[in-house]
Amino acid sequence: MKVTFSALLMRNAFLSCFFYCFAGTLAAAEAPLAGVEKRPVSIYCDGVRMAADLFSPKGLKPDQKLPALVLCNGTGGTKAKVGNRTAPAFARAGFVVLSFDYRGWGESDSKLITLEAQPRPDANGNVKVEARAVRWQMNYADQTEDIRAAISFLSGEKTVDAKQIGLWGSSYGGGLVTWVAGNDARVRFAIAQVSGMSARGPIAEKAAQELSTKQARGESEPVPFETGKLGGKLATYEMMRANPARSVGFNSIEAAAKIKVPMLLVDAEKDELVDIRQHGGKVAGILKANGVPVEYRVIPDITHYGVYKEKFAEVTAIEVEWLRTALKSSGN
Repeated sequence: MKVTFSALLMRNAFLSCFFYCFAGTLAAAEAPLAGVEKRPVSIYCDGVRMAADLFSPKGLKPDQKLPALVLCNGTGGTKAKVGNRTAPAFARAGFVVLSFDYRGWGESDSKLITLEAQPRPDANGNVKVEARAVRWQMNYADQTEDIRAAISFLSGEKTVDAKQIGLWGSSYGGGLVTWVAGNDARVRFAIAQVSGMSARGPIAEKAAQELSTKQARGESEPVPFETGKLGGKLATYEMMRANPARSVGFNSIEAAAKIKVPMLLVDAEKDELVDIRQHGGKVAGILKANGVPVEYRVIPDITHYGVYKEKFAEVTAIEVEWLRTALKSSGN
């Protein structure tokens, strides 16, 4: 069944991709929810509550089970912006879609760091301390666990076929879902668009290991607040902090070699943030060489942000059609 681009066009054009989440001059808008039900839910990862929204086609029967998709944000992305815009198109195509905020991002609760010596817990295990919230961290170890918690949540949803759960990730999130797809057997299909695959060279890996040693020994900030600011073209995200120490050994390119499920990779031909040949293109090549079903699409004449702006409807249509084809080929 072919999907026309016009069926996926949004009534109002707006810039609500994750790279603009702190730009106050840009207004985010929700995609129309015609034919889609949306309800807020809570996911727990290591005891911390993550805020999420669950989208599904209207009129589901109690015993009906659908394939499901977890939306995984990129740098600074939130469910309020990325999810509200993207999820309805997938839900109308017959998927249950979970959009969520990583721990410490958006509307989700934060991990806490105590600012004083911890007193002995009372009989109920409780303590009263002053603490600082850990917010807006780019932390591969945490965020891959957040994604796995989202998969676990969907696995218990009555209207979800737990054997047909997939991942969708963009930019930073594209690298995360590639890693999870290679390391979590519950993932049955994956989409990664304009992905940063986070494959560091030996010099950067050594620096990350040295930072990890300093953090462990209390010789630097245990969690980056003053340090860790993003540089270059990502410096506009003033609230974000990168913590390379939490990504020691994390390599999406290596994880790609373990992927056995169908995958779609979408890149922007003129991406100014990553060399697509060494990121999405390289992963596509690995999957193809391993005989894994893979489709690699390069959208011509656009930069990184084009998949959220002028080519949003086209890219979404490509992804919806690929999902339908992938599920059909698997017999569902």
